[in-house]
Amino acid sequence: MVSIVRKAALWAAVSASVLLAPHAVLAETIFGAMAKAYANNPDLNAARAGLRATDEGVPIAKAGYRPQISASATGTLSRVDAERTGTRDLHSGQIGISITQTIFDGFQTLNNVRAAESNVFSSRETLKANEIQILLSAAQSYANIARDQQIVSIRRQNLAFLREQLNAAQARLDVGEGTRTDVSQAEAELANAQSLLVAAVAQLKQSEAVYVQIVGAAPTAIRQPGPASKGMPRSLDQAVATGLRENPQILAAQYAVDSAGFQVKSAEGTLLPGVVLQGAVTRNTGNVSTDNTTASITARLEVPIYQGGAEYGQVRQAKEVLGQQRILVDSARASVQQTVVTAHAQLESALARITASRSQIAAANLALEGVIEERKVGQRTTLDVLDAQQDVLDAQESLAGAQRDSVVASYALLAAMGRLTVKTQGLQVAEYRSEEHYEAVKDKWIGLRTVDGR
Repeated sequence: MVSIVRKAALWAAVSASVLLAPHAVLAETIFGAMAKAYANNPDLNAARAGLRATDEGVPIAKAGYRPQISASATGTLSRVDAERTGTRDLHSGQIGISITQTIFDGFQTLNNVRAAESNVFSSRETLKANEIQILLSAAQSYANIARDQQIVSIRRQNLAFLREQLNAAQARLDVGEGTRTDVSQAEAELANAQSLLVAAVAQLKQSEAVYVQIVGAAPTAIRQPGPASKGMPRSLDQAVATGLRENPQILAAQYAVDSAGFQVKSAEGTLLPGVVLQGAVTRNTGNVSTDNTTASITARLEVPIYQGGAEYGQVRQAKEVLGQQRILVDSARASVQQTVVTAHAQLESALARITASRSQIAAANLALEGVIEERKVGQRTTLDVLDAQQDVLDAQESLAGAQRDSVVASYALLAAMGRLTVKTQGLQVAEYRSEEHYEAVKDKWIGLRTVDGR
């Protein structure tokens, strides 16, 4: 009879939760959460703005190819006091325009442009790494809410079961078949279950707050997601090979090496001769000198001999930076390999725990039903029933945790491989194309407004 009552209570709890749940159309999927995070996350938008600022380094570097034009105007007023002619004012003026063009600067501009371009490519990969991290964080926050919701539901069902046990213990005491100890044990377990439920609800609220921070919207009808399936590797070796080839952290470090190499060549260019061509047109006016116009073209060859030694220090410094960047590539490769192996191991562990937890739940439920039946005939106590119910509770919560871990580990594996992207996951969101801004600004000569009109 107790078993029938328990099943009825559980069915009522499940039915109520179904009736109170939002309509399925409003449910948020894990892919929807990642898409919203991709579009709304402020940290990601800030990283995109940083890349646009890096893009401007290319036209800044290209300024070394272009002429420098300047205009000037001067005016002088003098008062002369002479005995013969008396006091008179003299004025003169000069206006002019000059154009300076660097013909050769030891390939400094060329290498500065190439370094700036490499910085752009490196920053693009860094942005991609940020995008992957935000998508992973969104998937993780989604899985956390799904786990916490399950735990809250499990503990509510446990609370209902314990209330039944308390009522049954009290009923047996009233008819003289039970003891006060049974009632006290049921009351203590019920109080502990109420405390655990409060803690679970608090944890769910914290997970929802993190979700809002990352995704930019409140969670709606979160459902238990499955592990990632798109882009998953067939083996650990394939995962490692893909990560070493496609992970944006490694690619960003490699482009940083290219940039540092060009910086070395640019620093060495300060030791080479330079040629500058300058043209000027000047107009003199006033009553002091005769009005005239002067035009000139000047070619200047500069051969550096010794500039205090700073140029040598800059070359050595640039070479050390280059060596540092090469080491960072090795560090990035080691980090990616470790992350891939760890995520793959965690995924395998989580999947095995899911299977074990399901078997444990089935066995624990059978054991609980048996203990309840044995208690009816006096072979078990209320404490035995409570212990058996705790085994069921632990197994159910273990399953919820393992399901969460399998989801997070699968997406972490994709992230480490560099494949957790809008394209590979088919997210329904417009993909940010960083090359569009770069193409719009890389050859700009003038203009104060940004591409978006600010």
